[in-house]
Amino acid sequence: MSRAQCPRCSRPSERCLCALIPNLPSRTRVLILQHPSEVKHALNTARLAALGLSNAELLIGEVFESLAALLQQPSHHACLLFPGEQAQPLVQFAEQRNELPLLLVVPDGTWRKARKLLYLNPLLAALPRVALPEGLQSRYRLRKAPVPGAISTIEAIVAALNTVEAPACFDELLKPFEVLIDGQIEAMGEHTYQRNHGKQDASS
Repeated sequence: MSRAQCPRCSRPSERCLCALIPNLPSRTRVLILQHPSEVKHALNTARLAALGLSNAELLIGEVFESLAALLQQPSHHACLLFPGEQAQPLVQFAEQRNELPLLLVVPDGTWRKARKLLYLNPLLAALPRVALPEGLQSRYRLRKAPVPGAISTIEAIVAALNTVEAPACFDELLKPFEVLIDGQIEAMGEHTYQRNHGKQDASS
């Protein structure tokens, strides 16, 4: 028999995170495009980010039919948060277009799945790409980073908003994320956690 789940945060009812999820306004519009494989992941940080931001939207799928209408809003400058040689620093992109707020498009999935989203949605691949500052450290203690500097979706969104909307701070968005991580560590047991992840923590 499956455990009852909170319909809002999708966590088991006894571990509901809703009381910790803020409702933060932002000038930047955040559009999260989540690959379906991430929906039932225990650490679904994209959902937490969408719930905690009043100016955010979460879409789930591989092909997004509504993308053209969402991207062609004259009130925003759209950009894709995706690292690589073609990406320019986010702060530089924002400073050049400070007369209008940004529409920050954030793919959510493994690197392979995120690239697939770009391949299946040419409008995404055509967007100007932006990247976060180097050297960011993830608090995601349960998953090894695939590349140096890799962070979770919610951490990337917080870092992006802190960058372009300073002095406003969006760190409050990370509170339910940190409790979620602590709960997962507690559930697996300290011994198992240290065996699988302790060395990673010591080296970070």
